[in-house]
Amino acid sequence: MKSYLYPVVVECMEEGGYYAECPILQGCHVEGDTYAEVVENIEDAIRVIVESYKELGKRLPDIPMLEGNIVVSANIPVPVGG
Repeated sequence: MKSYLYPVVVECMEEGGYYAECPILQGCHVEGDTYAEVVENIEDAIRVIVESYKELGKRLPDIPMLEGNIVVSANIPVPVGG
């Protein structure tokens, strides 16, 4: 089975929870109450979209190729008492 690395953007929502999208797959966006949940949800959404592309015989959008290390940039909310 082939594996692909899809770029994903995860953001904290003002009202709580998280929003994630895969910008190269049109319409691929999800929400989740926790970071872990939104990551699981976006993985599922990407999988469903990729499978539907293949079933329909559609060409998948090109994925930018990365060389070397994969760098993840994230804002991590850290509650500090006091």
